[in-house]
Amino acid sequence: MSGPNEGTFTALRTQLQEAATAFADGPGALEGILLGIVDDVDRAVREPLEIFPVCHHSPASAIAMARRLREKQPKVVYLELCEDMAPLLTELRNCRLPVAVQAFATETEGFPAEWSPLSVVAPITEASAEYQAIAYALDTPGVELVLVDRSSDHVFQWDARGAQSAEPADPDAPPAEEEAALHGDAVGVEIGDLRPRFAELEEHLLRHGRVRHWSEWWHQYVELPLGDSDHDTYRQVMLLIGSLFRRLAPGDPHRVRVDEDRERYMWTRMREHLTATGTDPADCLYVCGAFHAASRVAEFGVQGADTFEIGPRTATKWQHGLIPSSHAAIEAQFGLAAGSVSIAATVWAKNVRRTRVEPFRLAGQAGTKKTRAKKAAAAPVPTAPAADRLSGFLQRPPVLDRLDEAELLGWSVEIVRAARRNGYLASTADAIAVFETSILLAGMRDRAKPTPYDFQDAAVTCIEKDTVPGRRDVRRLVEIMMGGDRIGQVGYDALPPLARDVHDRLTPLNLKLQQRGVQRALLDIASRPELERCSDALWMLRYLMPQGAARPIMGERRLGERPIQESWDLALGTHQRALIELGYEGVSIEQVLEQRLRRTAYGPQATAATVLAAVEDATLYLRSRRLADELGTRALEVLAAERSVDGAPEVLRRVRRLLAYYRTSEPVLPPWIESFVKAGYAHYCTLLPTAFTDEDATVRQVAAMLGFLFSMESLALSLGCDRTQLELAVAQSHPQDPSKTALLWAAQAQLGHLSRADLRTRCDELLGNPLVVPAYPRYLSGFVHALEPVPSLTDFVVEAVSNAFARLPDPVLLPWLPTLITTLRSGGAELAPLLIREAGRIFPGRLEALDEWVPPWRERQEPQAGRSARRAGSGRGAVLLAAHPATCDAVASLLGCDGTWETADPGPQGVALVGRHPDTATALEALLAAR
Repeated sequence: MSGPNEGTFTALRTQLQEAATAFADGPGALEGILLGIVDDVDRAVREPLEIFPVCHHSPASAIAMARRLREKQPKVVYLELCEDMAPLLTELRNCRLPVAVQAFATETEGFPAEWSPLSVVAPITEASAEYQAIAYALDTPGVELVLVDRSSDHVFQWDARGAQSAEPADPDAPPAEEEAALHGDAVGVEIGDLRPRFAELEEHLLRHGRVRHWSEWWHQYVELPLGDSDHDTYRQVMLLIGSLFRRLAPGDPHRVRVDEDRERYMWTRMREHLTATGTDPADCLYVCGAFHAASRVAEFGVQGADTFEIGPRTATKWQHGLIPSSHAAIEAQFGLAAGSVSIAATVWAKNVRRTRVEPFRLAGQAGTKKTRAKKAAAAPVPTAPAADRLSGFLQRPPVLDRLDEAELLGWSVEIVRAARRNGYLASTADAIAVFETSILLAGMRDRAKPTPYDFQDAAVTCIEKDTVPGRRDVRRLVEIMMGGDRIGQVGYDALPPLARDVHDRLTPLNLKLQQRGVQRALLDIASRPELERCSDALWMLRYLMPQGAARPIMGERRLGERPIQESWDLALGTHQRALIELGYEGVSIEQVLEQRLRRTAYGPQATAATVLAAVEDATLYLRSRRLADELGTRALEVLAAERSVDGAPEVLRRVRRLLAYYRTSEPVLPPWIESFVKAGYAHYCTLLPTAFTDEDATVRQVAAMLGFLFSMESLALSLGCDRTQLELAVAQSHPQDPSKTALLWAAQAQLGHLSRADLRTRCDELLGNPLVVPAYPRYLSGFVHALEPVPSLTDFVVEAVSNAFARLPDPVLLPWLPTLITTLRSGGAELAPLLIREAGRIFPGRLEALDEWVPPWRERQEPQAGRSARRAGSGRGAVLLAAHPATCDAVASLLGCDGTWETADPGPQGVALVGRHPDTATALEALLAAR
């Protein structure tokens, strides 16, 4: 290595070589590692294009970045961030931090289908070096911001999910539901992932540093010492740490290859920009993670080799936007300790006040204080040759901050106050105990000043008892007190068109929709018809967004009904991320809903039932006859291709509902539903014999098939179907299961092949056979399911159940009574109201009348003579027609019949036809008597 600063770290190299020889009893691997670290630092420091190493969400990095930008005033800032996210950064001024820049893709090409949807997020907080660089570049005239990291498409091309190694869960990480709150399962991209990849090294650092987790170690041994350091010291120390972690990282081939390819990618992009613009490298600043700053790839530097070829992107269409983020979401996604980002935000605010460094903020940034008028920009400070700052930093003993008793006392009082508000029995004595325990813990950990982590441990020890009385434990209360889980918000101007359209359409509700929390909306549509558009939008949002975003309290949406009054609980601000991601799928919620319905109907797992549900949703929410007809035709195609009856109950329910709607709202039925009924009639007739014998087909599914055939029979016959097909299907059915056998008997009774008397006889035979009695509940289950296709059998089912309770002795009845109850509850719960209503009609209403009550099916038939006498005396009823002839004259005139009235004779001439042909009357009498 040659250059003007060749001897900068000569003294440090000599000291490390002597130390390696002393500790390792001679030169070897340790010497190579230590000297290699110094070489990495020297190489990065001597690079003409200044490299600024950072750690993500580090207050020390942010302070050093703000100070260096004001000193150097670079004309080009190269930033380690996905290059396709550049157009979104200007929208940060319309948001309240923290937010995340997101790349999202629902339709993937070139990636496995099971990966969809693809999502990449890069969270940004105010206490981060990347935000300082972005704010400086966007608000400083003549400064160009260039993102040089791989694109979102390359993130998934390189980081194959099958090759990603699962890292052990951090015991201090937030719970799972908190992790999925804002970022979901998106892949996180951050600047400066600086953490040991060597588990033994991290364990060694934590044990000797007397801390519980990595965030606390970093705060104690890096953040505090570098908080007030100069630029050269900060830069060299960060390069040293990055090189150390890099050289001691395990050799995971995939991860190492991805890291090196990212570094090649970034240096290639920077050289391309320098060549295209002719910018002097001395006027540029390269902001990247310290891990990547200590790179050893051949492409490193502006004079590096141009051997890396950037591959093309796939055909996947990426959508970009900003989504709200939070401290807890960042901690969960990147494996940080709970509360560490909030503590970093507090440290950032203290550092700004202490160092008096003026940070950069985007003009008009929401949630920040107004900055004072900008002073005239000072001339950039010339860069002096870098001196060796590492030797002094490594040899300097740690500076012990003196105890700030006022600050610690304020913390102790505040945590006791917060604990009492949350149900803890805390007192002033607990505040004193927390104060003293914090000092004691800091002393045990070789610290003169307790850190927020020491205070947190002391508060948990002194206040938290066996149980947590409220929703929050003491650890969470300390996090809130130290700054809390700050949640960002995307401003209206930065929202996608769909989200802005939703806010505009819901403006008549007069609610602050971007505010987090639940808000109640009352819609009196009868007096304010303009609110019906709001109702339509809310129902579509309920369909598209997660549960809780829009929840109806009063009101429902049904086919053929118009809303009158509705009440809603809205939490669109809480679910802002879900609303923004809807904007990636279309420009309006109607378009997104139509796309999802089509995706459901044309998907590989689509069934006739799911497609009919899509037809109903298209009619219910979109009121689109065009889409409903298209999806209805698709339902017909899917039904014709089905070979199972799994969806028969849902098909029956949906078709009945749609038929009722079209018959009441349309002059004629749509052609597709007529074709569906016709095809369904033939389809289920074909599958009926197989379904009766198939063990996988349940009795509910077979009953739904019969319900479709019997309820749609009149329409199907009018469309040209043949009833003989149904009769043949029933005749070819030979079930073995008792419940399906009872269902078949009901179908035969509906077709007229089996009389009520025959059904009674068969049930009596079942009750009289001791071998069949245990299976009698299953026969009853079949009869109960038969009420779906044959509702006229309701009284017979009541009779069958009553006969069983009346005839069977207790030793026989009680063993299968639980089976009867569970069978009816599991298989016929929706049909039980029919039985209850019929039983209430038949049985006496008072208990006293039950002893003398005789069931209708047990009443003895009257003698034949008595019936003949009543029939002979019934002829006198014709006198009423002669006394009031106007009705008959009107009917005759309507039918076009001419005639005169005859004088009534004493004999029964009017019933002569019945006398000559008595068979019809006898059959009718038998049928009525059977009922």
